Amino acid sequence: MRHSRRKLPFALLAAGILTLSACESATEPEEYHAEEVEGVILVLSGQTIASYDDHDGQWTGELEVEPGEETPHITVRFVDHDMDPVELDDEFYLEVEVEDESIAEFEQDTPGEFGGHLHGGAEGDTDIVFRLMHGSVGSGHPDFVTEPLHIHVHAH
Repeated sequence: MRHSRRKLPFALLAAGILTLSACESATEPEEYHAEEVEGVILVLSGQTIASYDDHDGQWTGELEVEPGEETPHITVRFVDHDMDPVELDDEFYLEVEVEDESIAEFEQDTPGEFGGHLHGGAEGDTDIVFRLMHGSVGSGHPDFVTEPLHIHVHAH
C-alpha cells in the first residue's frame, strides 16, 4: 500500500504536464492563450477609466454616462499580471452583458470586437460583465469572466 502512495503524486504531476502540453502546438509556437489573462483595462480617449484585477476580483473605477448620451469608443484590453496587454489571436472575441439594458447598453460596432460604446438609457445604476470568449462569435465558450462593474446613468 505504501509503495502505491508514492506513485500517486508523480502520476498527478505527469497528468498535469500532459494537460499543460496539450495546448502546445508544434506548428504554431506563437499562439497566444487566455491563461495569460489576469485582468482587464477599459480605455476611453487614451485614459484608463476602469481596471479589473482577477487576483482580488475587484474593479477600480466605474462607468458613467448621461441618459440619452453615448460615450466615445471604449477599448477593452485583456492584460497579464503586470497589466500589459495580452496579444490574442482571432479565435478570441469579447462578449459583454449589461444586467439592465433599460438603464444602459454596450454597443459593439462589430460583433465580438474588443470595445464599444456605452449608451445611457434611464437614470439609475446597473452592472456590466466582460467575457473573453474562445471560438466563433455567438457560439464560443468563456475563457475569462470579470466580476460585475457598476454603471451609473445620471444627468449632470
